[in-house]
Amino acid sequence: MHNLLCFSHLSWNFVYQRPQHLLSRFANTYRVFYFEEPRIGHSDMYSINVQDNVCIVELMITSHDPTTNYRIQILINQLLEEYKIKHYSCWYYTPMALQFTRNLTPEIIIYDSMDELSAFRFAPPQLLELENELFSKADVVFTGGHTLYQAKKNRHHNIHAMPSSIDKEHFVQARSVQNDPEDQQSIGFPRLGFFGVVDERFDIELLRTVSAQRPDWQFVIIGPVVKINPDDLPKASNIHYLGPKNYAELPSYIAHWDIALILFALNESTEFISPTKTPEYLAAGKPVISTAIKDVVHPYGSAGLVQIIDNSHDFISVAERIFASTEKDHWLKMVDHFLENDSWDHTFNKMNALINKAKMRNNHIITVQKEIDHV
Repeated sequence: MHNLLCFSHLSWNFVYQRPQHLLSRFANTYRVFYFEEPRIGHSDMYSINVQDNVCIVELMITSHDPTTNYRIQILINQLLEEYKIKHYSCWYYTPMALQFTRNLTPEIIIYDSMDELSAFRFAPPQLLELENELFSKADVVFTGGHTLYQAKKNRHHNIHAMPSSIDKEHFVQARSVQNDPEDQQSIGFPRLGFFGVVDERFDIELLRTVSAQRPDWQFVIIGPVVKINPDDLPKASNIHYLGPKNYAELPSYIAHWDIALILFALNESTEFISPTKTPEYLAAGKPVISTAIKDVVHPYGSAGLVQIIDNSHDFISVAERIFASTEKDHWLKMVDHFLENDSWDHTFNKMNALINKAKMRNNHIITVQKEIDHV
């Protein structure tokens, strides 16, 4: 099997999202090595464990100093030698990994630009410069949404919008789940829920205001809190932080919500995001309220599938209208029709075809060059 080396800023077990969905599918065709961001440990070493048929590589280094990138290179070279990897492609989720992978000689370079990482809190100052370098080296570039594609489309000759998709069969389970998870059972109704990473993108003030104005509504927040102080989150008897949950558990939680929420503030870190949770909520059969995130407004808001709000007043009036509605069969049929051809399998097939096309182009260039050199 051909080898695929993926370099990411995300831990494989952090939140199950785009990288896991895609690379677990690529693992049916490639031998996939997923390199997590290097961490501080007792010695320079790497370890591997296999999940979803993907080799998860944990890189450990003793310290950050001027030799760090060189030492990481040594670890990667050791892995290539141990696993007899001579021919491979490189897949990047973070341009920062170029610092310790410039010595590699991949057959093809893929950049899956999932988010505008430079706009995130604590983004390294050299990230934009490294991204320019990655654009110059990449053979094919994908973006995690249409807004991000519009922002980057003029920076590469072979760039394609590949919005995050959905595992419908997984989330459709929420339409028939009976048992309420134990830590959610004691929470009253109506329930308005959110799952995802709670970070600088999360609209803290919107949650604070709406929960105070409607103390009889119960707000369920599922997911890890990162890059922000947990003490800054609003605390109230009707706000319930249940922490991270496994991907497999999510349908059982969503099943017992009345409304699903996309609670993102409108700021530089959310300007280009394309929330994977949007189609997941819809497949679960739940009405969705979202702030005006561009990739949610279009296509979901304009298609009448998601209710877009601009402030707490809008939020409350829309939620009350949803609670009062007794007919949602037509809306659900619209949802199912919209999602009919949307799947991670379909996204994988499109991306894989573009990757293979880029490989063929590279091979043709190499063949022509050899013929020229021979002459």
